[in-house]
Amino acid sequence: MRGSIKLATPFAALLLLGGCVSLGGKAPKQLIGLTPEATAPAGDMGATTLREALVVLDPEAERRLDVQRVPVQVDDATIAYLKDATWVERPARLFRRLLAETIRAKGKRLVVEAGDAAEGGKTTLGGRLLDMGYDARSQTVVVRYDALRSDGAGNVVSRRFEASVPGVSPKVESVAPALNKAANEVAAQVADWVG
Repeated sequence: MRGSIKLATPFAALLLLGGCVSLGGKAPKQLIGLTPEATAPAGDMGATTLREALVVLDPEAERRLDVQRVPVQVDDATIAYLKDATWVERPARLFRRLLAETIRAKGKRLVVEAGDAAEGGKTTLGGRLLDMGYDARSQTVVVRYDALRSDGAGNVVSRRFEASVPGVSPKVESVAPALNKAANEVAAQVADWVG
């Protein structure tokens, strides 16, 4: 009897503690990610020295995009966030992964991402994610990216890429696939530009 009381006491304490402790806020109903429309096939993806590889860096992003919520441009000066829409990760990092996979799928060049021992690469693709959100005025999803390619010899080339999906209702069920579509369009444009 004494042994069963000793076992029951910690178990009861755990049950009581579960009602007192919260390990975060209410979980979102769904999370938004970016899925590449083009992926590299299984097998070798190229072999070269790290110095010859293309290094895809995280794009810079202003504060309104550097959160896990989808920005809504209400008017020229007002930003809100889409209700119930949460990115699975920071949008800039999701976009970097999408870019890298799309370039891998379209080209023959070895592509590594920042953080993959990429400091030795001489050709980099970085830039600035200017927009990846919803414009309430035109009911349009917009993705805009300023790419910056450097070859390590001091040569730098920049180009702006943009894609939009019009006629999107302001609900996460409509905005999420439109964001994925626009981001994939921009990634394909960048992959064609990089070669």
